[in-house]
Amino acid sequence: MKIVEIPFKGCYIIVPDIFKDHRGFFCESYNEGKYLKSGVYSEHFVQDNISFSSYGVIRGLHFQKEPFQQAKLVSVIQGKILDVVVDLRKDSATFGQHLSYELSDENNVQIFVPKGFAHGFVVLSETAKVFYKCDNYYNKGAEGGIRFDDPVLKIDWQIPKEDMLLSEKDEVLPLFSFEDTYF
Repeated sequence: MKIVEIPFKGCYIIVPDIFKDHRGFFCESYNEGKYLKSGVYSEHFVQDNISFSSYGVIRGLHFQKEPFQQAKLVSVIQGKILDVVVDLRKDSATFGQHLSYELSDENNVQIFVPKGFAHGFVVLSETAKVFYKCDNYYNKGAEGGIRFDDPVLKIDWQIPKEDMLLSEKDEVLPLFSFEDTYF
């Protein structure tokens, strides 16, 4: 397993070891001992989620407000997505910045998103199944979010605007503000 810290402190890209043969492949998608030993994460995941979406679906940018913040380990079971993280930690040197990574069933790359980040993705393939582990339970009353087309963040979702599909809730999320204290 290869673990690489990305420019956002506490955020990691994880590339599992893939063992292929004539039957297919095997990979260990999560091993708590290896994560603890590497220093990536020291808590326990308590909830697993799977979403299925078609091309152009944007989910996000979402986060859970304190005290229900969530760290996530995100991977793609089928298809391809562009995964986006936004640093919302006011005391962070990268506050208000975003990064994006392509995750797919071909590259098997995972991203660890620590607490204090907004997270979202867009489906780049015909369909995609996204699997993610969370370290805290979802709480409807603690939902937070930022609009996908925020003019300050200027996220390139890598698909034409006319192909973007969003929920009604995501279409009306608030814009990002450097004055807000998200975390």
